[in-house]
Amino acid sequence: LPHPDRPPSPVNVTVTQLKANSATVSWDVPEGDVVIGYAILQQRQDGQMQRFIREVNTTTRACVLWDLAEDADYVIQVQSIGLHGESQASQRVHFRTLRETDRLPANSSSQGDITMEGLDTDRQLQTGEIIIVVAVLLMWAAVIALFCRQYDIIKDNDSNNNKEKTKPSSEHSTPERPSGGLLRSK
Repeated sequence: LPHPDRPPSPVNVTVTQLKANSATVSWDVPEGDVVIGYAILQQRQDGQMQRFIREVNTTTRACVLWDLAEDADYVIQVQSIGLHGESQASQRVHFRTLRETDRLPANSSSQGDITMEGLDTDRQLQTGEIIIVVAVLLMWAAVIALFCRQYDIIKDNDSNNNKEKTKPSSEHSTPERPSGGLLRSK
């Protein structure tokens, strides 16, 4: 069967892993045609930004769109690149990025979106780390305060003990004048 000049358009174009600044586009390629790459036209609906992504020598059927504006409408179309040219563009797919604040609630709705959960745990970690640092500092402060207190008590005890110890020992010991002299000089 002679190949048509251009491969058929990609089908089932879907947008997944939608976040504030990125999204993943995936699609299927009809069987039977040699597809050596893809091209994606991404456009903001207000016409502010257009991007053309083209990858050749790949059998990938997905692509991450990055650097998107949050809370903005986008339209994408995907083309297959074959040996004899590019397909017609797929149907236009519209999607809207999330607001930054939408990330946390989206996480709780069990979307099974690993990367999204990863981002959120990072954010929680940062506050967690701060709490840990503060806790550690407080602990150190407490330890140092305790140590100083203990140290003062020990010092007091030591000086008291020395006074108490030296007196009886000098009384009970045989009166040797050199040691007696030393004690008095102290």
